[in-house]
Amino acid sequence: MIETKVHPTAIVDPSAKIGASTEIGPFSIVGSQVTIGDKTIVQSHVVIEGEVEIGTGNFIGHGAVIGAPPQDVSFSPERKTKVEIGNHNIIREYCTIHRGTAEASATKLVIRTF
Repeated sequence: MIETKVHPTAIVDPSAKIGASTEIGPFSIVGSQVTIGDKTIVQSHVVIEGEVEIGTGNFIGHGAVIGAPPQDVSFSPERKTKVEIGNHNIIREYCTIHRGTAEASATKLVIRTF
């Protein structure tokens, strides 16, 4: 089994749940409510914040932002919303995936099948 690798310049909240054989790249930030599954690669300068669940075997490219508040002027910060990402997805560089807008809603990426 390959050990989980967190680059020394990355900031990972102690409350975040990081799976086995996962890599967190340089200057990335992982917040307290984040769960990242096994064998996921998070490249450099990635921000994952808010309530985010990421499955197994995903690839997240440089500069991606996942879990930020939605870009909707009707959104209220008190709303509990989240992001759910399945398994084996490729999220390319500088992609943004925002949380849902309505109370208890989620932005979901369906599990990718091969």
